[in-house]
Amino acid sequence: MTAGRAISKTPAEGMPPDGLAQSEQTRSRVIHTVDGTVVLLLSRLRPMHWPWGWHRTALGSWLPQRTPGLKFIKSLGSGIGGGFGLTPSPSHQAMFCVFDSEYSASDFIAHSALIDRYRQRSEELFIATLRAASVRGSWDGIALAPTATLPADAPVATLTRASIRASAAAAFWRHAPAAQRDLSSAEGCELATGMGEAPLLRQATFSLWQNTAAMDAYARTGAHLDAIRAAWKHQFFSESMFVRFVPLRLQGQWKGRVYD
Repeated sequence: MTAGRAISKTPAEGMPPDGLAQSEQTRSRVIHTVDGTVVLLLSRLRPMHWPWGWHRTALGSWLPQRTPGLKFIKSLGSGIGGGFGLTPSPSHQAMFCVFDSEYSASDFIAHSALIDRYRQRSEELFIATLRAASVRGSWDGIALAPTATLPADAPVATLTRASIRASAAAAFWRHAPAAQRDLSSAEGCELATGMGEAPLLRQATFSLWQNTAAMDAYARTGAHLDAIRAAWKHQFFSESMFVRFVPLRLQGQWKGRVYD
């Protein structure tokens, strides 16, 4: 982890690039930048293992971590069906990890007891290994260092997450459903799922696209554009992060599709 740095850049044109607002609080706080490889896990648990999954979601990010190379971890829930609604899913959950190297990330996927437990307990399990190509914002004061180059015609993965101000929650959720419906049917979107660190107020979206053009066509038009303009204008978020990733490896199965 590098020394902290302050974020002070103000977005131009009244709206930040890629549509994510950064509050004055976020721009002035000290941000620690992490250089590493990301592992994103999506799980649909068998019903008999739902209690185990709830325990993971509630406590997984807080328990002491002794995994070699692990720099950052978040255990996340999801909406019904792995979607974006307000009703929590008893079966769907996610995990976001940052490791110090691709080797550490691969070793974690191949040999960790936690991943083995997910494999044994899941009806579907998807794991993506990713490197950040562009980053705006932070997550709990942690930013990712962009270390990869994203080819124009190659697949791209994105993560959007935000801490929503309690006073703005109702307004945020008025805009969210239409944007998420558009995402689910967007041309070139191969996978999209909603994730939550806490109900209502700490939300995230992961998506996988055929290429950058397809992702930009969704992000800069329609309901999503309306939502991000509203978020920036009315300062919905106390902290937010948007990342474009180069997928290094996709493996497992999600919504019937087999990867790798």
